[in-house]
Amino acid sequence: MIRLRPFKRGDGEAIIRWLSDEKIFMLWGGERFGDFPISADIMNDKYFDDNGDCGEPDNFFPVTAFDDDGVQGHFIMRYTSGDNKRLRFGWVVVNNEIRGRGYGREMLTLGLRYAFEIYGAESVTIGVFENNLPAYRCYKAVGFRENADAPEVYEEIFGQRVKIVELIITKDEYEKEMKIWNLS
Repeated sequence: MIRLRPFKRGDGEAIIRWLSDEKIFMLWGGERFGDFPISADIMNDKYFDDNGDCGEPDNFFPVTAFDDDGVQGHFIMRYTSGDNKRLRFGWVVVNNEIRGRGYGREMLTLGLRYAFEIYGAESVTIGVFENNLPAYRCYKAVGFRENADAPEVYEEIFGQRVKIVELIITKDEYEKEMKIWNLS
């Protein structure tokens, strides 16, 4: 059973091991941390000293997913544009050894619960590179849908221009999903 807690400095050691492949690192959004590979110290500096590059204080919430075997996943939540009703998820990664077994879905479903029931968000957004199909499928399985109102954004990865697909889920959509799954 996955549980969530705030990211701790020691979590970076496990997380950077899952980012040992440069492609995974780039799809994760690693270019925002600098050149591949990164160290746990670089991750800790970004989170604790740089507030995840968020200009506003009390705006950035790195999260660690864990179970009885230890750290199994990670993502961040942050408010966007000073709006405390819209959260954005990002930097989502799951332990390589358990990928494909539903842990990502379980972790993000619990993250949405925090977002809507504890943080009081009205919507949550997330971006995913169009060529990252496993992540896209995971986000859709959690209840995210493509955000038709989002502008088209592209980023260069390994010399190729790749579209970032913007996804969104509202509190109402989340509550409907929870009723379907009998989790409310």
